Amino acid sequence: MNQIGQAKCLGGASEREAEVLHSRTLIKGLTYVMFLVFAMTTDAVGVIIPELIREFSLSHTAAGAFHYVPMAAIGLSGILLGFLADKFGRKLTVILGLILYALACFLFIAGSTFGFFVALLAVSGVAIGVFKTGALALIGDISSSGREHTSTMNLVEGFFGVGAIAGPALVAYLLANGVSWKYLYVIAGGICMGLVVLAACVNYPVTQGAHRPQVDLRRTLAMTRNPYALGFSLAAALYVGTEAAIYVWMPTYLLGYDGSAVWLASYSLTVFFVLRAGGRFLGGWVLQRCRWTAVMLWFSAAIFLCYLGSMIFGVGAAVYLLPLSGLFMSMMYPTINSKGISCFPKGEHGTVAGVILFFTALAAAAGPLLMGVFSDLMGGDARYGFYLATVFAGLLCLGMLYNHLRNPTRQLLAALEASEYSGRSSE
Repeated sequence: MNQIGQAKCLGGASEREAEVLHSRTLIKGLTYVMFLVFAMTTDAVGVIIPELIREFSLSHTAAGAFHYVPMAAIGLSGILLGFLADKFGRKLTVILGLILYALACFLFIAGSTFGFFVALLAVSGVAIGVFKTGALALIGDISSSGREHTSTMNLVEGFFGVGAIAGPALVAYLLANGVSWKYLYVIAGGICMGLVVLAACVNYPVTQGAHRPQVDLRRTLAMTRNPYALGFSLAAALYVGTEAAIYVWMPTYLLGYDGSAVWLASYSLTVFFVLRAGGRFLGGWVLQRCRWTAVMLWFSAAIFLCYLGSMIFGVGAAVYLLPLSGLFMSMMYPTINSKGISCFPKGEHGTVAGVILFFTALAAAAGPLLMGVFSDLMGGDARYGFYLATVFAGLLCLGMLYNHLRNPTRQLLAALEASEYSGRSSE
Protein backbone atom coordinates (compact mmCIF):
# COMPACT_ATOMS: atom_id res chain seq x y z
CA MET A 1 0.00 0.00 0.00
CA ASN A 2 2.85 2.34 0.85
CA GLN A 3 4.42 1.69 -2.53
CA ILE A 4 1.10 2.34 -4.29
CA GLY A 5 0.62 5.59 -2.38
CA GLN A 6 4.18 6.62 -3.11
CA ALA A 7 3.69 5.91 -6.79
CA LYS A 8 0.53 8.02 -6.83
CA CYS A 9 2.38 10.89 -5.16
CA LEU A 10 5.19 10.66 -7.68
CA GLY A 11 2.67 10.56 -10.51
CA GLY A 12 0.86 13.60 -9.14
CA ALA A 13 4.12 15.51 -8.74
CA SER A 14 5.09 14.60 -12.28
CA GLU A 15 1.75 15.89 -13.60
CA ARG A 16 2.15 19.15 -11.67
CA GLU A 17 5.66 19.62 -13.04
CA ALA A 18 4.39 19.00 -16.57
CA GLU A 19 1.60 21.53 -16.03
CA VAL A 20 4.05 24.14 -14.71
CA LEU A 21 6.38 23.52 -17.65
CA HIS A 22 3.46 23.88 -20.08
CA SER A 23 2.38 27.16 -18.45
CA ARG A 24 5.91 28.56 -18.59
CA THR A 25 6.21 27.62 -22.26
CA LEU A 26 2.93 29.44 -23.01
CA ILE A 27 4.06 32.47 -21.00
CA LYS A 28 7.32 32.65 -22.95
CA GLY A 29 5.44 32.39 -26.23
CA LEU A 30 3.00 35.10 -25.09
CA THR A 31 5.88 37.39 -24.15
CA TYR A 32 7.70 36.81 -27.44
CA VAL A 33 4.63 37.71 -29.51
CA MET A 34 3.86 40.77 -27.36
CA PHE A 35 7.27 42.23 -28.14
CA LEU A 36 6.96 41.30 -31.81
CA VAL A 37 3.60 43.06 -32.16
CA PHE A 38 4.51 46.37 -30.59
CA ALA A 39 7.77 46.43 -32.58
CA MET A 40 5.67 46.09 -35.75
CA THR A 41 4.03 49.44 -35.03
CA THR A 42 6.81 51.42 -33.33
CA ASP A 43 9.53 50.52 -35.85
CA ALA A 44 7.30 51.01 -38.92
CA VAL A 45 7.13 54.76 -38.26
CA GLY A 46 9.99 55.48 -40.66
CA VAL A 47 7.95 54.06 -43.54
CA ILE A 48 4.70 55.78 -42.45
CA ILE A 49 6.14 59.29 -42.00
CA PRO A 50 6.61 59.98 -45.76
CA GLU A 51 2.94 59.05 -46.27
CA LEU A 52 1.91 61.44 -43.49
CA ILE A 53 3.92 64.27 -45.01
CA ARG A 54 2.24 63.70 -48.38
CA GLU A 55 -1.28 63.15 -46.97
CA PHE A 56 -1.38 66.03 -44.49
CA SER A 57 1.24 68.41 -46.00
CA LEU A 58 3.33 68.29 -42.83
CA SER A 59 6.83 69.48 -42.05
CA HIS A 60 9.40 66.87 -41.07
CA THR A 61 9.33 68.12 -37.48
CA ALA A 62 5.54 67.80 -37.26
CA ALA A 63 5.48 64.36 -38.90
CA GLY A 64 8.18 63.26 -36.45
CA ALA A 65 5.52 63.37 -33.73
CA PHE A 66 4.66 59.83 -34.86
CA HIS A 67 8.01 58.85 -33.31
CA TYR A 68 8.46 61.32 -30.44
CA VAL A 69 4.95 61.14 -28.95
CA PRO A 70 4.67 57.35 -28.44
CA MET A 71 8.27 57.21 -27.15
CA ALA A 72 7.51 59.92 -24.59
CA ALA A 73 4.28 58.15 -23.61
CA ILE A 74 6.11 54.83 -23.16
CA GLY A 75 8.69 56.52 -20.94
CA LEU A 76 6.14 58.30 -18.77
CA SER A 77 4.06 55.14 -18.49
CA GLY A 78 7.13 53.18 -17.40
CA ILE A 79 8.11 55.59 -14.61
CA LEU A 80 4.56 56.38 -13.44
CA LEU A 81 2.83 53.01 -13.89
CA GLY A 82 5.67 50.47 -13.78
CA PHE A 83 4.81 49.59 -10.17
CA LEU A 84 1.42 48.15 -11.26
CA ALA A 85 3.02 44.80 -12.13
CA ASP A 86 4.42 44.52 -8.59
CA LYS A 87 1.32 45.85 -6.81
CA PHE A 88 -1.52 44.15 -8.73
CA GLY A 89 0.25 41.20 -10.33
CA ARG A 90 1.74 40.42 -13.73
CA LYS A 91 -1.41 38.86 -15.22
CA LEU A 92 -3.76 41.78 -14.59
CA THR A 93 -1.14 44.30 -15.73
CA VAL A 94 -0.38 42.48 -18.98
CA ILE A 95 -4.08 42.02 -19.83
CA LEU A 96 -4.89 45.66 -19.02
CA GLY A 97 -2.06 46.92 -21.21
CA LEU A 98 -2.93 44.63 -24.12
CA ILE A 99 -6.62 45.62 -24.09
CA LEU A 100 -5.77 49.33 -24.04
CA TYR A 101 -3.25 48.86 -26.85
CA ALA A 102 -5.72 46.88 -28.98
CA LEU A 103 -8.45 49.51 -28.54
CA ALA A 104 -6.08 52.31 -29.57
CA CYS A 105 -5.03 50.30 -32.64
CA PHE A 106 -8.61 49.56 -33.74
CA LEU A 107 -9.56 53.24 -33.46
CA PHE A 108 -7.08 54.15 -36.20
CA ILE A 109 -9.61 52.96 -38.76
CA ALA A 110 -12.16 55.47 -37.41
CA GLY A 111 -9.90 58.51 -37.69
CA SER A 112 -8.96 60.86 -40.49
CA THR A 113 -6.97 63.68 -38.87
CA PHE A 114 -3.31 63.83 -37.92
CA GLY A 115 -4.06 65.07 -34.40
CA PHE A 116 -6.41 62.14 -33.77
CA PHE A 117 -3.74 59.65 -34.87
CA VAL A 118 -1.11 61.26 -32.64
CA ALA A 119 -3.51 61.07 -29.68
CA LEU A 120 -4.01 57.35 -30.36
CA LEU A 121 -0.24 56.88 -30.46
CA ALA A 122 0.01 58.53 -27.05
CA VAL A 123 -2.59 56.08 -25.68
CA SER A 124 -0.83 53.12 -27.32
CA GLY A 125 2.46 54.32 -25.80
CA VAL A 126 0.92 54.29 -22.32
CA ALA A 127 -0.43 50.80 -23.01
CA ILE A 128 2.97 49.55 -24.20
CA GLY A 129 4.58 50.90 -21.03
CA VAL A 130 2.05 49.00 -18.92
CA PHE A 131 2.21 45.58 -20.60
CA LYS A 132 5.94 45.79 -21.28
CA THR A 133 6.83 46.34 -17.61
CA GLY A 134 4.47 43.49 -16.71
CA ALA A 135 6.14 41.23 -19.27
CA LEU A 136 9.65 42.19 -18.18
CA ALA A 137 8.77 41.45 -14.55
CA LEU A 138 7.26 38.14 -15.65
CA ILE A 139 10.56 37.06 -17.22
CA GLY A 140 12.11 37.08 -13.75
CA ASP A 141 9.27 34.94 -12.40
CA ILE A 142 9.81 32.21 -15.00
CA SER A 143 13.63 32.23 -14.84
CA SER A 144 15.50 29.78 -12.64
CA SER A 145 18.72 31.84 -12.54
CA GLY A 146 20.13 35.22 -13.44
CA ARG A 147 21.90 33.67 -16.43
CA GLU A 148 18.62 32.23 -17.72
CA HIS A 149 16.98 35.62 -17.18
CA THR A 150 19.56 37.30 -19.44
CA SER A 151 19.32 34.56 -22.06
CA THR A 152 15.52 34.79 -22.14
CA MET A 153 15.67 38.58 -22.36
CA ASN A 154 17.86 38.26 -25.46
CA LEU A 155 15.38 35.85 -27.05
CA VAL A 156 12.51 38.26 -26.25
CA GLU A 157 14.39 41.13 -27.89
CA GLY A 158 15.12 38.81 -30.83
CA PHE A 159 11.38 38.59 -31.48
CA PHE A 160 11.23 42.37 -31.11
CA GLY A 161 13.81 42.48 -33.90
CA VAL A 162 11.62 40.25 -36.07
CA GLY A 163 8.71 42.63 -35.52
CA ALA A 164 10.94 45.56 -36.49
CA ILE A 165 11.51 43.84 -39.83
CA ALA A 166 7.92 42.67 -40.33
CA GLY A 167 6.23 46.02 -39.56
CA PRO A 168 7.90 48.14 -42.27
CA ALA A 169 7.59 45.27 -44.75
CA LEU A 170 3.85 44.97 -44.01
CA VAL A 171 3.33 48.73 -44.47
CA ALA A 172 5.21 48.62 -47.78
CA TYR A 173 3.03 45.70 -48.90
CA LEU A 174 -0.18 47.51 -47.92
CA LEU A 175 0.81 50.69 -49.73
CA ALA A 176 1.90 48.78 -52.84
CA ASN A 177 -1.59 47.26 -52.99
CA GLY A 178 -3.42 50.55 -52.47
CA VAL A 179 -4.33 49.85 -48.84
CA SER A 180 -3.93 52.54 -46.16
CA TRP A 181 -1.07 52.30 -43.67
CA LYS A 182 -3.74 52.49 -40.93
CA TYR A 183 -4.47 48.79 -41.40
CA LEU A 184 -1.08 47.97 -39.86
CA TYR A 185 -2.59 49.07 -36.54
CA VAL A 186 -5.81 47.15 -37.17
CA ILE A 187 -3.81 43.97 -37.79
CA ALA A 188 -1.74 44.61 -34.64
CA GLY A 189 -4.95 45.16 -32.64
CA GLY A 190 -6.37 41.85 -33.87
CA ILE A 191 -3.23 39.98 -32.81
CA CYS A 192 -3.39 41.69 -29.42
CA MET A 193 -6.94 40.52 -28.79
CA GLY A 194 -5.75 36.97 -29.40
CA LEU A 195 -2.98 37.58 -26.88
CA VAL A 196 -5.55 38.83 -24.34
CA VAL A 197 -7.41 35.51 -24.57
CA LEU A 198 -4.17 33.55 -24.16
CA ALA A 199 -3.01 35.75 -21.26
CA ALA A 200 -6.32 35.22 -19.47
CA CYS A 201 -6.12 31.42 -19.78
CA VAL A 202 -2.51 30.87 -18.70
CA ASN A 203 -1.56 30.07 -15.09
CA TYR A 204 1.04 32.62 -14.01
CA PRO A 205 3.82 31.75 -11.55
CA VAL A 206 3.73 33.14 -8.03
CA THR A 207 6.29 35.92 -7.61
CA GLN A 208 8.98 34.52 -5.35
CA GLY A 209 11.52 36.39 -3.25
CA ALA A 210 12.43 37.18 0.28
CA HIS A 211 11.89 40.92 -0.04
CA ARG A 212 8.55 42.55 -0.80
CA PRO A 213 8.55 46.28 0.01
CA GLN A 214 5.70 48.77 -0.16
CA VAL A 215 5.02 49.25 -3.88
CA ASP A 216 3.76 52.61 -5.13
CA LEU A 217 4.77 55.63 -7.20
CA ARG A 218 6.81 57.06 -4.32
CA ARG A 219 8.89 53.88 -4.27
CA THR A 220 9.43 54.15 -8.04
CA LEU A 221 10.65 57.73 -7.83
CA ALA A 222 12.95 56.83 -4.92
CA MET A 223 14.43 54.03 -7.03
CA THR A 224 15.74 56.57 -9.56
CA ARG A 225 18.32 57.52 -6.90
CA ASN A 226 19.49 53.93 -6.46
CA PRO A 227 23.01 53.68 -7.97
CA TYR A 228 22.29 50.33 -9.66
CA ALA A 229 18.99 51.44 -11.18
CA LEU A 230 20.50 54.75 -12.26
CA GLY A 231 23.70 53.19 -13.61
CA PHE A 232 21.95 50.62 -15.78
CA SER A 233 19.35 53.20 -16.85
CA LEU A 234 22.08 55.55 -18.07
CA ALA A 235 23.80 52.66 -19.88
CA ALA A 236 20.49 51.79 -21.55
CA ALA A 237 19.99 55.44 -22.53
CA LEU A 238 23.47 55.66 -24.11
CA TYR A 239 22.85 52.45 -26.01
CA VAL A 240 19.43 53.52 -27.28
CA GLY A 241 20.78 56.93 -28.30
CA THR A 242 23.44 55.12 -30.32
CA GLU A 243 21.00 52.65 -31.88
CA ALA A 244 18.29 55.21 -32.70
CA ALA A 245 20.83 57.08 -34.82
CA ILE A 246 20.75 54.13 -37.21
CA TYR A 247 17.05 53.61 -37.76
CA VAL A 248 16.17 57.32 -37.75
CA TRP A 249 19.08 58.99 -39.57
CA MET A 250 21.20 56.37 -41.37
CA PRO A 251 19.04 56.37 -44.55
CA THR A 252 19.40 60.17 -44.71
CA TYR A 253 23.17 60.00 -44.17
CA LEU A 254 23.60 57.40 -46.93
CA LEU A 255 21.27 59.18 -49.34
CA GLY A 256 24.10 60.78 -51.30
CA TYR A 257 26.19 57.61 -51.60
CA ASP A 258 26.97 56.69 -55.23
CA GLY A 259 29.74 54.10 -54.89
CA SER A 260 29.87 50.43 -55.86
CA ALA A 261 27.55 49.30 -53.03
CA VAL A 262 24.48 51.37 -53.93
CA TRP A 263 22.31 48.30 -53.37
CA LEU A 264 23.61 48.04 -49.80
CA ALA A 265 22.86 51.72 -49.17
CA SER A 266 19.30 51.14 -50.42
CA TYR A 267 18.74 48.19 -48.10
CA SER A 268 21.01 49.33 -45.26
CA LEU A 269 18.22 49.58 -42.69
CA THR A 270 16.90 46.12 -43.54
CA VAL A 271 20.41 44.67 -43.26
CA PHE A 272 20.84 46.37 -39.89
CA PHE A 273 17.54 45.01 -38.53
CA VAL A 274 18.27 41.49 -39.80
CA LEU A 275 21.72 41.44 -38.19
CA ARG A 276 20.31 42.86 -34.95
CA ALA A 277 17.51 40.28 -34.79
CA GLY A 278 19.76 37.35 -35.71
CA GLY A 279 22.39 38.45 -33.22
CA ARG A 280 19.85 38.53 -30.40
CA PHE A 281 18.85 34.93 -31.00
CA LEU A 282 22.56 34.06 -31.05
CA GLY A 283 23.03 36.13 -27.89
CA GLY A 284 20.81 33.81 -25.89
CA TRP A 285 23.32 31.04 -26.66
CA VAL A 286 26.53 33.07 -26.25
CA LEU A 287 25.58 34.52 -22.86
CA GLN A 288 24.96 31.04 -21.49
CA ARG A 289 28.65 30.28 -22.15
CA CYS A 290 30.61 33.54 -21.77
CA ARG A 291 31.07 36.06 -18.98
CA TRP A 292 28.54 38.79 -19.63
CA THR A 293 30.80 41.70 -18.67
CA ALA A 294 33.40 40.61 -21.23
CA VAL A 295 30.82 40.16 -23.99
CA MET A 296 29.41 43.62 -23.32
CA LEU A 297 32.88 45.18 -23.44
CA TRP A 298 33.82 43.46 -26.71
CA PHE A 299 30.56 44.35 -28.40
CA SER A 300 30.45 47.96 -27.20
CA ALA A 301 34.02 48.41 -28.45
CA ALA A 302 33.02 46.96 -31.84
CA ILE A 303 30.05 49.38 -32.06
CA PHE A 304 32.29 52.34 -31.24
CA LEU A 305 34.81 51.27 -33.90
CA CYS A 306 32.01 50.98 -36.49
CA TYR A 307 30.92 54.55 -35.75
CA LEU A 308 34.44 55.91 -35.49
CA GLY A 309 35.44 54.30 -38.78
CA SER A 310 32.34 55.75 -40.44
CA MET A 311 33.27 59.24 -39.27
CA ILE A 312 36.96 58.99 -40.15
CA PHE A 313 36.61 57.33 -43.56
CA GLY A 314 33.30 58.89 -44.56
CA VAL A 315 30.17 57.59 -46.26
CA GLY A 316 32.14 55.04 -48.32
CA ALA A 317 32.96 53.17 -45.11
CA ALA A 318 29.68 54.01 -43.35
CA VAL A 319 27.65 52.09 -45.94
CA TYR A 320 29.32 48.92 -44.64
CA LEU A 321 30.11 49.74 -41.02
CA LEU A 322 26.83 51.25 -39.84
CA PRO A 323 24.64 48.29 -40.90
CA LEU A 324 27.29 45.92 -39.51
CA SER A 325 26.98 47.58 -36.10
CA GLY A 326 23.57 45.89 -35.78
CA LEU A 327 25.28 42.54 -35.18
CA PHE A 328 27.20 43.95 -32.23
CA MET A 329 24.24 45.92 -30.90
CA SER A 330 22.16 42.76 -30.75
CA MET A 331 23.02 41.71 -27.18
CA MET A 332 23.59 45.13 -25.63
CA TYR A 333 20.11 46.36 -24.66
CA PRO A 334 18.54 43.08 -23.49
CA THR A 335 21.61 42.29 -21.38
CA ILE A 336 21.76 45.79 -19.84
CA ASN A 337 18.04 45.54 -19.13
CA SER A 338 18.29 42.05 -17.67
CA LYS A 339 21.22 42.76 -15.36
CA GLY A 340 19.68 46.04 -14.22
CA ILE A 341 16.42 44.30 -13.32
CA SER A 342 18.28 41.39 -11.71
CA CYS A 343 19.95 43.79 -9.26
CA PHE A 344 16.61 43.91 -7.44
CA PRO A 345 14.33 41.32 -5.79
CA LYS A 346 11.59 39.85 -7.97
CA GLY A 347 8.95 41.75 -6.05
CA GLU A 348 10.43 44.97 -7.48
CA HIS A 349 11.09 43.81 -11.05
CA GLY A 350 8.11 45.68 -12.50
CA THR A 351 9.13 48.90 -10.78
CA VAL A 352 12.78 48.83 -11.85
CA ALA A 353 11.77 47.76 -15.37
CA GLY A 354 9.62 50.91 -15.50
CA VAL A 355 12.55 53.09 -14.40
CA ILE A 356 14.88 51.66 -17.07
CA LEU A 357 12.10 51.91 -19.66
CA PHE A 358 11.68 55.62 -18.83
CA PHE A 359 15.33 56.37 -19.57
CA THR A 360 15.21 54.13 -22.65
CA ALA A 361 12.21 55.89 -24.17
CA LEU A 362 13.58 59.32 -23.25
CA ALA A 363 16.81 58.53 -25.11
CA ALA A 364 14.88 57.10 -28.09
CA ALA A 365 13.01 60.41 -28.39
CA ALA A 366 15.76 62.88 -27.45
CA GLY A 367 18.75 61.22 -29.16
CA PRO A 368 17.53 61.54 -32.77
CA LEU A 369 16.12 64.99 -32.00
CA LEU A 370 19.50 66.24 -30.75
CA MET A 371 21.20 64.71 -33.76
CA GLY A 372 18.80 66.52 -36.08
CA VAL A 373 19.34 69.84 -34.28
CA PHE A 374 23.13 69.43 -34.38
CA SER A 375 23.05 68.56 -38.08
CA ASP A 376 20.91 71.63 -38.81
CA LEU A 377 23.29 73.88 -36.85
CA MET A 378 26.19 72.55 -38.92
CA GLY A 379 24.53 73.20 -42.26
CA GLY A 380 22.08 70.33 -42.63
CA ASP A 381 24.56 67.47 -43.20
CA ALA A 382 23.42 64.30 -41.33
CA ARG A 383 27.08 63.35 -40.88
CA TYR A 384 27.40 65.89 -38.05
CA GLY A 385 24.59 64.20 -36.18
CA PHE A 386 26.55 60.97 -36.35
CA TYR A 387 29.48 62.70 -34.66
CA LEU A 388 27.18 63.07 -31.66
CA ALA A 389 26.11 59.42 -31.94
CA THR A 390 29.80 58.43 -31.99
CA VAL A 391 30.22 60.24 -28.67
CA PHE A 392 27.28 58.20 -27.29
CA ALA A 393 28.95 55.00 -28.49
CA GLY A 394 32.28 56.00 -26.96
CA LEU A 395 30.72 56.77 -23.57
CA LEU A 396 28.88 53.44 -23.66
CA CYS A 397 32.17 51.63 -24.35
CA LEU A 398 33.86 53.41 -21.43
CA GLY A 399 30.99 52.40 -19.18
CA MET A 400 31.31 48.76 -20.23
CA LEU A 401 35.09 48.91 -19.66
CA TYR A 402 34.51 50.11 -16.09
CA ASN A 403 31.85 47.42 -15.62
CA HIS A 404 34.23 44.69 -16.81
CA LEU A 405 37.23 45.82 -14.77
CA ARG A 406 35.42 46.65 -11.52
CA ASN A 407 32.32 44.43 -11.88
CA PRO A 408 30.43 46.44 -9.20
CA THR A 409 27.33 44.21 -9.32
CA ARG A 410 29.07 40.85 -8.78
CA GLN A 411 28.32 40.45 -5.07
CA LEU A 412 24.80 41.84 -5.34
CA LEU A 413 23.85 39.59 -8.26
CA ALA A 414 25.32 36.56 -6.44
CA ALA A 415 23.32 37.34 -3.29
CA LEU A 416 20.07 37.78 -5.22
CA GLU A 417 20.79 34.63 -7.22
CA ALA A 418 20.75 32.71 -3.94
CA SER A 419 17.73 34.43 -2.39
CA GLU A 420 15.47 34.99 -5.42
CA TYR A 421 15.98 31.92 -7.61
CA SER A 422 16.17 29.23 -4.93
CA GLY A 423 12.64 27.98 -5.49
CA ARG A 424 9.69 28.48 -7.80
CA SER A 425 6.02 27.63 -7.72
CA SER A 426 3.02 28.24 -9.90
CA GLU A 427 -0.49 29.39 -9.34
